[in-house]
Amino acid sequence: MRSIATRRVTTWQLRSRTLELGRRTLVMGIVNITPDSFSDGGAFLDPEAGIAHALQLLEEGADILDLGGESTRPGSQAGADSPLVSTEEEQARLLPVLEGILKARPDAVVSVDTYKAATARAVLRAGAEIVNDVSGFAWDAEIAAVCAEFRAGVVLMHTRGRPEEWRTQTTLGPEELLATVQAGLAGSLTAAFAAGILPEAVVLDPGYAFGKRFEENYALLVRQEELLALGRPLLVGVSRKSFLGRTLASLHGGVDAPVDARDTASVAALVASILHGASIVRVHAVRPAVEAARIADAVLESAHEL
Repeated sequence: MRSIATRRVTTWQLRSRTLELGRRTLVMGIVNITPDSFSDGGAFLDPEAGIAHALQLLEEGADILDLGGESTRPGSQAGADSPLVSTEEEQARLLPVLEGILKARPDAVVSVDTYKAATARAVLRAGAEIVNDVSGFAWDAEIAAVCAEFRAGVVLMHTRGRPEEWRTQTTLGPEELLATVQAGLAGSLTAAFAAGILPEAVVLDPGYAFGKRFEENYALLVRQEELLALGRPLLVGVSRKSFLGRTLASLHGGVDAPVDARDTASVAALVASILHGASIVRVHAVRPAVEAARIADAVLESAHEL
């Protein structure tokens, strides 16, 4: 098994532009416009605070901003028939921030984290370039057609079950886990292509912590580069995830490290994800991620010259 992945240099076709992937790791900065996100819920719920935070992430080097208006933390009702956050509420949170960012920085590349077709339509009309669907087009049958209509860039993530089911799922062995993720992402690709979305518009996300038990995330990370066989680049989000906190428990009195004590671990996991094939990393703390990605990219470049 290779210890360092080979990333293919390619382009990601967005709604109005293209991004080069694979030569330099791109950093996607997270802007949670929610009262209850696991990391910074409530801090940026006010539109002015959300806009200011997004602009700060751009100053710190973010290549892409990812706006979210509904928490998908474990136990949430995201994806349920009657989610706690309605389409109307989600749009009321997202649109003022999206519009404020683009007014201040018309060149900004903005992604919106949503699985709802109506919200995807609204944000694409308002200037978003990317729809980041944590369900991989599984929770709303209409969203793929909306993305195709606007020729949006899409991120299709693998999620095993819905958030309220994650704490009770059985543990999978490494082979079964990898096969489950591969099959799920392949199904998402099939749905995307059937709707008319072009392959070059798609990036895949293994979905760390989304229905994966604590130890499963490391097994997936070790074999992450095998997902490149699906033919599309990988985006990885490991920032401040609970499995990192569990690993650090012995350093925190036997309890999981709190969210605000996971940033160093997040950087370590980020570097591992790049060395195993990620072309984009989704993070809360942008500047450390930018610096870590530069080092990981230098390692990859040197390895490929040997």
